[in-house]
Amino acid sequence: MYSLFGLSHEATLLLWALIAIVILIVMIAKFKWNPFVVLLMASLFLGLIIGMKPLDVVDSVQSGLGGTLGSIAIVIGLGTMLGKMMAESGGAEQIATTLINRFGEKRIPWAMLIVGLIVGMPVFFEVGIILLIPILFTVIRKTNISLLKIGIPMLAGLSTVHGLLPPHPAPMIAIDAFGANIGMTIMYALIVGIPTAIIAGPLFGTYIGKRIVVHPPQGLSEQFTSHRTDQSERSLPGFGLTMLTILMPVILMLTGSIVEIAAPESSSGLAMFFRFLGNEVVAMFIATVFAFFSLGFAQGFSKEEISKFTSECLAPTASIILIIGGGGAFKQILIDSGVGGAIASVATAAHVNVVVFAYLVAALIRVATGSATVAMTTAAGIVAPVLALTPGTNVELVVLATGAGSLILSHVNDAGFWMVKEFFNMSVPQTLKSWTVMETLLSLVAFIIIFILNIMV
Repeated sequence: MYSLFGLSHEATLLLWALIAIVILIVMIAKFKWNPFVVLLMASLFLGLIIGMKPLDVVDSVQSGLGGTLGSIAIVIGLGTMLGKMMAESGGAEQIATTLINRFGEKRIPWAMLIVGLIVGMPVFFEVGIILLIPILFTVIRKTNISLLKIGIPMLAGLSTVHGLLPPHPAPMIAIDAFGANIGMTIMYALIVGIPTAIIAGPLFGTYIGKRIVVHPPQGLSEQFTSHRTDQSERSLPGFGLTMLTILMPVILMLTGSIVEIAAPESSSGLAMFFRFLGNEVVAMFIATVFAFFSLGFAQGFSKEEISKFTSECLAPTASIILIIGGGGAFKQILIDSGVGGAIASVATAAHVNVVVFAYLVAALIRVATGSATVAMTTAAGIVAPVLALTPGTNVELVVLATGAGSLILSHVNDAGFWMVKEFFNMSVPQTLKSWTVMETLLSLVAFIIIFILNIMV
């Protein structure tokens, strides 16, 4: 590779990487190209322009894509199946109804926050909205409470889980890239996520619900609220059983991590067994198979119906899986071309705090591309080399900082923005004042707590 404008080798690497990232952002944000295609294009461009051998570029792309999807694709597939079983069985409705009955009408925003947090664990944000919109519209019809007052807390729960809490696939991307401990990340995520979701959810929802009054679109509301009558012949699954099914992967991962912390050197059969159960793939597999029985056969579904549910639900995840794989390919090119090392040396020489660096990188990519997934995967490739040269850093907090950055300032280039706008029957300015502000609150409050934790621990 030749130097540009008399720049040093390191500076030239960084310049070409910046150009590749700009191309990536412009093609996605302005020209609306498919993110997977653009990530591959940016990867090939960067590898070739920097001077890697063509076949080495291809090898890097393949190894990066395959390595990233090794466990993430399995987690996404199993989580989607689990979410589908929860929807078809009425498990999501059971959780919502039970919590609302127990909380009472005055505390329904808090109930909807908890529903969002629980239901969002195994599914992507967009899937979570589809699952919960029928419940939201039903609650509004029964109580006549402001749509945003209870809708914002539900969205805050879904979004918090999406950005911060394993086993959701988004934080799993950063966990895999940074080599973080899943159990420790879950524990920190709960410490960060709960107060963050409260501030951006019930508190902000109560505030904005008084100022922006909107009602569900009539046709959509009738469609969603009448949909549940299809399940009238089947009773809803029990609350406890549904909760156990959804929380099972989190419980198993936490158990494995506790054993790892308590007995890190132990090679006993029992310790190895719990570590095996705590692996994210095994934990999700066990929970999904358990859901076939607890939310499937126990609810009267036939094996043919369960097979149909678990097959048809996978189609929408194909593009998400490819985008994540494309991000992994770009990450590997950054590493193999030497760009990662150049970024790391500049960041360490400038003494930039890694937690701050991870947050800012993810936030910039999120604002530019509109995709939290693209922000997470691309930021992981940029931050990982810096993290490797910064010993003593709390890796789990870097994961959460990346996740927090990927949530900020959702606007017109984000598919989630338009989903919320249409389902909540809002104008673009109303969506910016409610949804966009909520996402930004989530991001900033989470980052402040993460930064404080980083100082303390």
